[in-house]
Amino acid sequence: MNFHVTVLKILVAYPDGFAVMEDLKRDMAILATSGRDWADRTRRLAARVPDLDIWSQGLVECISGGWRLTSKGREVLEFMEARSSPEPIQAATVNEITPPVVEQVPVPPLRQPVDRAKRRRERRERRREASERARANAS
Repeated sequence: MNFHVTVLKILVAYPDGFAVMEDLKRDMAILATSGRDWADRTRRLAARVPDLDIWSQGLVECISGGWRLTSKGREVLEFMEARSSPEPIQAATVNEITPPVVEQVPVPPLRQPVDRAKRRRERRERRREASERARANAS
């Protein structure tokens, strides 16, 4: 998991891009334990800006017991998430980023929610049928 990318992604989700340290730590812990998908995603995003340093580049600032995402930080995050930018940028050009022109790409539909109760009923029914077959075979 790339720490700098994760901080940017967490802060962009908060109102005004500001989060207190307790919230940041909680969200970071959740994402760190969420599995390979998050780690792979942050690695891919970080590859677009290899020399990313959120503090020295002024993407995040520390204020009032928390961190705040700057407008420059939002621009860099938008650049990293843009699908039309295949080549990575260097740290020197981070300062010169302009918002990319991105064409609207259709978003695939979300997976249907899993009906856990239905699955449970089906499993129970299969177990019941198996035990009935076992009883019938035993007699």
